[in-house]
Amino acid sequence: GRRIREAFVAPAGRLLVSADYSQIELRILAHVSGDPLFVEAFSQGQDIHARTASEVFGVPLGQITPRQRRDAKAINFGLLYGMGPFRLAQQLGIEHAAAKAYLNAYFERYSGIRRWHDQTLQQARSDGQVATLFGRRRILHELSSRNHSERQAAERIAINTPIQGTAADIIKRAMLAVDRTLTGAAPSARLLLQVHDELVVEVAADEVEAARAALVQAMAGAAELRVPLVVDVGIGRSWAEAH
Repeated sequence: GRRIREAFVAPAGRLLVSADYSQIELRILAHVSGDPLFVEAFSQGQDIHARTASEVFGVPLGQITPRQRRDAKAINFGLLYGMGPFRLAQQLGIEHAAAKAYLNAYFERYSGIRRWHDQTLQQARSDGQVATLFGRRRILHELSSRNHSERQAAERIAINTPIQGTAADIIKRAMLAVDRTLTGAAPSARLLLQVHDELVVEVAADEVEAARAALVQAMAGAAELRVPLVVDVGIGRSWAEAH
């Protein structure tokens, strides 16, 4: 991926600015679930994966090992996609019983996420659909399928769509806000590219700081959540340097 980004180079006298949402899907999870520990971690600017490792493995924050943080990261993101103990055991290279214990510990500590998970599935089965925070719907007829595999896949989509779909909505709102804001702040700037949670802007070198500030302001204000939207910005001649 980095080698591909090296191929995108700004013309002479211009730079590329890359602005990327930090852990937006987990921040959305904190918002929709209202889990107090998740909300607290993001509100205080904590490393959410280290915090999860501390909660799940019962280790003080300052003593978390890199392996424990990696495992906690896999759990955090895996649950966004409805990952169960079997898949988690495969990903972490551990026994099924250990993976199940990790998930049980996770939901015990983050009871708000467990509650949201259960309520979302219940509502999805009842309505036959789920929606993002902004009302974009996804119909899921397969939730009532007699085929076990189809039904399980639909359940994973039901959990993921309100999170990932909302993230997609927010980046689209951000693109509109960035377009409006850059016009006044950095007239030479143009929005080139959106990739997942990242926006790439090309701008004259003498307007780069104005463009940076405008990007952060527009993207951070694209939605109001229980936790702040954080934007990481990089600048460079190439997309690789800016990423």
